[in-house]
Amino acid sequence: MSILASYLSAIKPSPTVAVTTKAQELKAGGRDVIGLGAGEPDFDTPDFIKEAAIEAIHQGKTKYTPPAGTPELREAISGKFKRENGLDYSIGQITVGCGGKQILYNALVATLDPGDEVIIPTPYWVSYPDMVLLGHGTPVLVATSLESGFKMKAEDLEAAITPKTKWLMLNSPSNPSGAAYSEVELKALAEVLVRHPHVWVMTDDIYEHIVYEGFKFTTIAQVEPELYDRTLTINGVSKAYSMTGWRVGYAGGPEDLIKAMNMIQSQSTTHTSSISQAAAVAALNGPQDFLADWVKVFQERRDLIVSMLNQSTGLSCPTPEGAFYVYPSCAGLMGKKTPDGESIESDTDFVTYLLESEGVAVVQGVAFGLEPHFRISYATATEALEEAGQRIQRACAALS
Repeated sequence: MSILASYLSAIKPSPTVAVTTKAQELKAGGRDVIGLGAGEPDFDTPDFIKEAAIEAIHQGKTKYTPPAGTPELREAISGKFKRENGLDYSIGQITVGCGGKQILYNALVATLDPGDEVIIPTPYWVSYPDMVLLGHGTPVLVATSLESGFKMKAEDLEAAITPKTKWLMLNSPSNPSGAAYSEVELKALAEVLVRHPHVWVMTDDIYEHIVYEGFKFTTIAQVEPELYDRTLTINGVSKAYSMTGWRVGYAGGPEDLIKAMNMIQSQSTTHTSSISQAAAVAALNGPQDFLADWVKVFQERRDLIVSMLNQSTGLSCPTPEGAFYVYPSCAGLMGKKTPDGESIESDTDFVTYLLESEGVAVVQGVAFGLEPHFRISYATATEALEEAGQRIQRACAALS
């Protein structure tokens, strides 16, 4: 008899982590592999943030903090929400966790009862459905398409809502597609939600600062103030400040929900690293000018890889509004054969062929709930990205 909980059979390890690990193993074995699976900027954490962490160590800020986060960090987060999003959250309405992932997990575990439904547009970040399952909820997947810009329409949301719906999970700009909802598009979704007061909104804004060509980022409680009292606005320092390993995520929301999330955290990790919290204060309160330089580089890389993918036989890739991912369709390759005579019948077949034949590691679309696609992270050196594009073109051309 197994000691493991029965519900764990429905949970899968993170496919993005698995692809990155596989690429690292192949590299360690001497294989020439270009890894495009990891969703983290290749830029280093800015020096002023590192220096704040070092100073915190010298000052002895190495003790426990409140589970919700230090008052200094919550004040900085409150200021960020007001300054950048027009949202007023007191520090009692703010919680800090070990990355955005823990914030999402705490919220779901704090609110879901068996049978509660959570609406998740596809393609989704790989962890969303599994975290819902870990909270004993039921993921309700709403399909989007390349033609819709990978965005859920108001009528799709309306059709998915039932009396059991507890949450809508939104991620804009999106991992894996880079799609970002405009203010008008968010307003249309908000109009549906206003009509269904039992549905709460969990908005994952982690890619907020990585948007292109004048796109104006807005978040749903900002667009529709009527939703403020049932929205959890989630963000973090991982992507914008290249601090993925520091593990600092945060959220603003109704105080009762925040208290429940803090209680769960107090019985799990207690709090994120005190040193990381000091670094996050510096990130949020310090100079932001480097962000424009980073976004410029990301946009150049986006344009490069989109062009190269659209010149590849059988691939079709839209140009995303934000984040640092593209999500091309490989539908045009289904049924083709590799030089070894193997048939490409799924996006998993294609990404396996791509890794084995050309040493390019990407993530299959089935992991994100919409196939046949694959995800490329272009948060990597431009030279490596261009070489990867050439290899992808070569691999596609070799299929018959």
